[in-house]
Amino acid sequence: MFEEQATKVKIISLVILVGMSSMLAAVVTDHWAVLSPRVEKLNTTCQAAHFGLWRLCKKSIYIVEEDPQGKGCGPISLPGAKNCSYFKHFTSGEEAEVFEVKTQKEYNISAAAIAIFSLFFMILGTLCVIFSFGKGRDYLLRPAGMFFAFAGLCIIISVEVMRQSVKRMIDSDETIWIEYYYSWSFTCACASFTLLLLSGVALLLISMPHMPRNPWETCMDAEPDTLD
Repeated sequence: MFEEQATKVKIISLVILVGMSSMLAAVVTDHWAVLSPRVEKLNTTCQAAHFGLWRLCKKSIYIVEEDPQGKGCGPISLPGAKNCSYFKHFTSGEEAEVFEVKTQKEYNISAAAIAIFSLFFMILGTLCVIFSFGKGRDYLLRPAGMFFAFAGLCIIISVEVMRQSVKRMIDSDETIWIEYYYSWSFTCACASFTLLLLSGVALLLISMPHMPRNPWETCMDAEPDTLD
């Protein structure tokens, strides 16, 4: 790998590190979305919820004054009794009322599985970048770029699945939640998609063979073949 190329790869690696950190933060935390019911009157207790790929947390909040942000029961940072339960993603034979609707579990299973694929692609891309610094192994930058691009695409698909999950949750007549907003875990997932996809494309461009600036001049300067 040339020195100039190695410098570019190191800079991109820093961007990838930020994207990986954002994705890990999104995957392991449970603040993708915050759901709240309608608050009809003050000085009462309402139940808000926030969730991620792996668990749902419900929080009972005593409302004294209206939420200045107009988000119903909350903000979620107010003190209150909190109860978290993990989604039983891969457990068979049990009925778990995850969001008080049975079909909600299917959305989280899909989103979690896609996120695992994203982590897998991210690990493969990291290994390819590390080994590409070896002598004569810069060809590994191309699969590394593809793996990071795939990781970014997987995480944005997971984001869309979760977005549809929230929409279905709000539209359902079987739930008490009617208002929602996306929280910081969701933002981390979107940021990781942008960083990983752009970094993957950048690695692909770096790994492409360089074309001469003036190909016609190169052909004219070439020495003619001599006949024996």
